[in-house]
Amino acid sequence: MASRASAFGDGDGQHAPRLTIGEVLTVLREDFPDVTISKIRYLESEDLVHPQRTPSGYRKFSAADVARLRYVLAAQRDQYLPLKVIKEHLDALDRGEPLPGQAPAAVAAGGGEPEEGSLPADQFGQAAGLAPEQLADCVQFGLLAPDGDGRHPVADLPVARAAAGLARHGIEPRHLRIYQSGAEREAGLIEQLVAPVLRARSEEARARATEKLRELAGLSAQLHGALLEARLRDLLRP
Repeated sequence: MASRASAFGDGDGQHAPRLTIGEVLTVLREDFPDVTISKIRYLESEDLVHPQRTPSGYRKFSAADVARLRYVLAAQRDQYLPLKVIKEHLDALDRGEPLPGQAPAAVAAGGGEPEEGSLPADQFGQAAGLAPEQLADCVQFGLLAPDGDGRHPVADLPVARAAAGLARHGIEPRHLRIYQSGAEREAGLIEQLVAPVLRARSEEARARATEKLRELAGLSAQLHGALLEARLRDLLRP
């Protein structure tokens, strides 16, 4: 078990089983409010985390176990990766190997791609999980926009990873224009609300506008997600 968790902490006490599943849930919900005990049990059943068991059969999780769970939940939420791919990543990390699209030095340092700058198309596609033809389709249908040198901003990786995740379910980039059009309309609405503040042209006004943009973007994403979930619930009703 220690070897399986080696990528997520080698210090003293990292593998000591201390936390109950309820305590793990409390810790994780700070960053993943939708996680449940059933979800944690499911991830264990899929061999993604390996808590020890007490003689009475109760699960006990170590700090390394919690780190693995954080990795899995973040990969699902931020990169839309299926569990099979996440497990491959975990196995690679445990073996000390770099992840697809990452340089060994970056993994050794505990980081990923840079938060700013741009990447050549081949590296960008690898980091996003997009095949070259899929990346080309994303550009063709307006989801991604490379610069004059054919490089892609690192900031566009979340879009590319979402497109890659949807492609694994048979939803091709050409089907995603509805998302792009919707985002453009939402951005236009938010721009109307923030533009008066930006016209003040002071640093303080720009700081207020930035904070307002973030708040409005978060609320817009929240509304979009809630409406989509409500519609999908309707589909599941008998």
